[in-house]
Amino acid sequence: MTGKFIFSHIIRIFLFLLLVSISGCSSKPIPPSNPPNLSNAAIYINQIAFDAQAPKRAVVALPIGESASRFIVYQGNNIVYQGQLSTQPSFNEWGQGVQYFIADFSSVQRLGQFHVAVTTAKQQVSSSTFAIKQNAYFALTTKSLINYFKASRHTNPQDNTIRINGAERLVNVSGGWINSGSNQNKYLSNADQPNFLSSQQGAIAAWAMAKSYSKLSSLYDQYNLTTPLAEEVIWGADYLHRILDSDGYFYLSVFDSNTLNNDDLDEERLIAGYDEIEGSYTDNYKASFRQGAGLAIAALARAHELSNKTGVQGEFSAKQYLVDAEHAFEHLQQFNLTYVGNGKENIIDDYTALIAATELYRITKKSKYLKAARERALSLNNRMSAQGTFKSDDDERPFYHGVEAGLPIIALVDYLSIEENRQIKSKTKRTIKLALDYQLALNTQVANPFNLARQTFKTYQEGVYSKQQEGFFMPHLNDANNWWQGENSRMASLTAAAIWGGKLTHSDRQGAFGIDNSLARFAQSQIDWLMGSNPYQVSMLYGFGVANPPHANSAGNMLNGGISNGITGATLSSEGRGITWAEGPDENNWRWTQQRLENTTWYLLAITAMTE
Repeated sequence: MTGKFIFSHIIRIFLFLLLVSISGCSSKPIPPSNPPNLSNAAIYINQIAFDAQAPKRAVVALPIGESASRFIVYQGNNIVYQGQLSTQPSFNEWGQGVQYFIADFSSVQRLGQFHVAVTTAKQQVSSSTFAIKQNAYFALTTKSLINYFKASRHTNPQDNTIRINGAERLVNVSGGWINSGSNQNKYLSNADQPNFLSSQQGAIAAWAMAKSYSKLSSLYDQYNLTTPLAEEVIWGADYLHRILDSDGYFYLSVFDSNTLNNDDLDEERLIAGYDEIEGSYTDNYKASFRQGAGLAIAALARAHELSNKTGVQGEFSAKQYLVDAEHAFEHLQQFNLTYVGNGKENIIDDYTALIAATELYRITKKSKYLKAARERALSLNNRMSAQGTFKSDDDERPFYHGVEAGLPIIALVDYLSIEENRQIKSKTKRTIKLALDYQLALNTQVANPFNLARQTFKTYQEGVYSKQQEGFFMPHLNDANNWWQGENSRMASLTAAAIWGGKLTHSDRQGAFGIDNSLARFAQSQIDWLMGSNPYQVSMLYGFGVANPPHANSAGNMLNGGISNGITGATLSSEGRGITWAEGPDENNWRWTQQRLENTTWYLLAITAMTE
């Protein structure tokens, strides 16, 4: 991805050559560029809240040679729980000098404000204060999330009449949301060139908000958030109507070249594609399923339903949204192959088209949408390996994604809600179970005190993939050369996938989130990481917790309810080994601190799953 939006062409080439130059080095973990401070004892914990019934854990780090056996949970000055620390295997990938322990206090379900303390022979160490609350994340953060979406609206009237690149036709593409705090660009997907890294952006926000309401409508009503949420969904749907061409395709991106840091580009605001390698606009502006059109269809279908249910209306009618969704789906069924970058569909087309077909069938009950959904689900099922990894393509590349790693599972879960064929349902549940079992196994293959979601990947250089590897973070040497940034979206997507998928394949009615303990702990751990239980003790949800991401000019505005990109592997590690956070200089810090629309979107979906 990009600087304020994208590095200048020169900087991009420089970084690419730098990564290439080190790619032949040893595969040993590279020391962190700016390792966490390991000189002091620390308690890493979710700085915001835990749901009353959820798993509750803190990661305790003590310098080598300094130990403790017990921990205490305090409410104010009162002891409410004492427990045994669980010693963790030695973990040195992110730096040396400490021994890790786990303090598990899941049995504490009383409500209020708490902190955890550990006493050694040398000192007492205390955590930040956190809440235990019913429906904690919904109650404490949802209003701020909705406000973040509203504050991210694009309201400049310049988009009422702008040009399509390569043509003289003028169109109205007003509305929508800007994608990040550092520019005024609007995307359905802006990683459109690397075929396996396309991410869902603008449209997924409207779909996610409507989906969240369908699952938690009583809470939205209780907290007087139904109308504000519905207004954002309809704002998004109106924009999707405007960027739907009469021929049936969606415009991929609306660019403001002033944010591209490229003096060669015209300063005119345009509808266009963008070649990140050449640093130039293209006329590839027609979005494929994987480039955001699938989720745009799904969002329009959901907006039709939500508008009818709540009575909230925008510029266009609820009926128009459904007409648009059906028109676009029919068009893409015929022309999707002509819009994808390499002329070949892959796993992202499958799961985004599956979501679109599922939503259309759920609302219309037209058999053609069930048929289309079955075809896409069959393709997804066939992409599952015996090991438990999805295949991105015919076989060479495992599916790994820095933003939406959990979306294939969520697509299959939603599909099962409309499928009645027992044989197909059984095969689909098997796929979900294999994927979740593999994720849990992958997380326990190495020492992993934070229970951070690991991933399987292959680095990519000059058209050749490496052997399969595993690690905590996205490889920096990947299909898009310079596409890497913090992965908070990926972790939140896996929380949602673990809970929604786990209810079908790892159910436990007595367990947290209705799933078994190991999967529930995994789901909770990803949100804990976002909320401060990470080596830098930073809460990525701005306006919440003890320490928030620092401001950087390259990252742009910081809004309450926005979530920064997050922590990455060390900058100079082509494989994403080691760890680093906001290491600077400022023009690079967008990789870590920039708020993006999809980050808050995925957090909303995660807490919806946790609250449901």
